[in-house]
Parts: sequence; structure tokens; C-alpha cells
Amino acid sequence: MAEVTAKLVKDLRDKTAAGMMDCKKALLENDGDLTKATEWLRKKGIASAEKKSGRVAAEGAIGSYIHTGARVGVLLELNCETDFVARGELFQGLLRDVAMQIAACPNVEYVNTDEIPDQVIENEKSIEMGRDDLSGKPEEMKKRIVEGRIGKRLKELALMEQPFIRDSSLTVAELVKQVAGQIGENVKIRRFTRFTLGEGIDIEKTDFASEVASMSVG
Repeated sequence: MAEVTAKLVKDLRDKTAAGMMDCKKALLENDGDLTKATEWLRKKGIASAEKKSGRVAAEGAIGSYIHTGARVGVLLELNCETDFVARGELFQGLLRDVAMQIAACPNVEYVNTDEIPDQVIENEKSIEMGRDDLSGKPEEMKKRIVEGRIGKRLKELALMEQPFIRDSSLTVAELVKQVAGQIGENVKIRRFTRFTLGEGIDIEKTDFASEVASMSVG
């Protein structure tokens, strides 16, 4: 396999306006061939989606998904540029797929990693720095290990970083870009809420065995 250099990634980015990670993946998938990588990005709609990503997406729809048994539910706002596209089959299909994805990912709390509050990040760092397996290691080594773990942890919290449940070769971010490329408009996941039945309710636990025993004594 040809080496994928930083210059090659930059050349593809300049040519297509796709993101750095998308460009790197395209080059890896096509053995470093710039022309084939460009075609790969265009087929997936990623190149055209990136070019539209700066445009205002103020239309769209709010969708919902209720999992079998009605114990988990999701509300999701997905934005696009026009009401016409929002009513279309591709957009509505993406809305359903992403809502189902959120229902299947109980640890996901944010759309992107850059939305995660600093307080959450600092708390995660504090937890990792205090782990037993890091005791006795040099401070700089501990910091590097913790940074790696934190990066992984933050991705676990972000919806866009998750492997798509219907095709694990894609992330949710890549799925959105593909659909945006097919639609021809900027498409963005704005916000979501996940509901789990009974979450946050303090349930009084009864020791039925003890209760029955005391009744029989009486």
C-alpha cells in the first residue's frame, strides 16, 4: 500500500474541500491514488457536502422513534436548507435512521465532541489521572496516556463519532455527509433528547422475603 503523506491529504483536501479525516480515509481506500480518492469522495457525496457545510440550514423536521416495548424514546431535530427537501424520502429516511441510532446508544449525550463542556472533560481527566494503573509512571507519560483515553471517551459521548448501526463501516458523520451530498443541501443534526422509561425515579425497594417471614411469625 502506498504511503499516505500529509501533503497528499492536503492536496486532496484542496481539490475537493472534504475534511482531513475523510481525505485520509479516501486515500487509504484507494492506495494513495489522488484521482481515485477524488472519485471515491464524490461517489459518497462527501466532497459536495463539505462545500455546502457553511450554508445556513434553518428548515428541516423534528422526528421521533419509540423502541419496541415503549421503554426508550427519542426526539431529534434534523436541519436542511429548504422545506421541500425536508419532506423528501432521503431526508426523512436519515431522520429515522439517526433517531434509531440515538435509541441504540445510551452513552451518547452530545451531537459533536466540541459541544462537550469543559467541566465534563476536566472531570474525566481527573478520574483517569487517579487510576491505579498510572501510579508510579512519569508525569509526562501519564498525561499522554490520559489524553489518549480522554479522546476515546469523548468520542463515546458524541453521536457523530458512532459507527452507524446499519453499516458499521460508516460513522454517523459520514452517513450525514453522504445524504447531504445526495440531497444537494447542507444537512445538520442540531439536537436530540433520549428518554428511558423510569429514568431518575427513586423506586422504593421492598424486601418481600423478610416481609413474608415477619407476617408468618405474627
